[in-house]
Amino acid sequence: MKHLVIAAVLTCFLAAGYGCANKAQQGATVGGLAGATIGALTFKDKLLGAAVGAGVGVLMGYIVGNEWDKHDEAQLQKTLETNKSGQASSWQNPDTGESYTATPSRPYMAENKVYRDVVIKDAKDGHEVMAKAWRDDKGVWHLKQ
Repeated sequence: MKHLVIAAVLTCFLAAGYGCANKAQQGATVGGLAGATIGALTFKDKLLGAAVGAGVGVLMGYIVGNEWDKHDEAQLQKTLETNKSGQASSWQNPDTGESYTATPSRPYMAENKVYRDVVIKDAKDGHEVMAKAWRDDKGVWHLKQ
């Protein structure tokens, strides 16, 4: 059982990839870990408790993480739609306390779509990411992957 718990913990942290996973995925990972631990400690059948707790934890963690993503995505949408080229927008996520700045470039056409390059900076560590966004027919901006 001890080896199973250690393997689950390592797998969850590696899967979260902090930097690779989005906030919903990170929330699901942390929620699953916490739920499995609580379930194993509270159920008489430790394995069943861990499984039930992990399931509930993943669901709750995903929901909370997804809400955090929605706030940041809404701010980025607003920036891409309304800011002039080179005009930065900054915001702080009320749930996480993280602060970001996004600076879009001039819009351009490619593949019959409107694109904007955007530099997104994490205020905490100064890390910058250059992203390419395109606008769909409904006016929603999507980061190109």
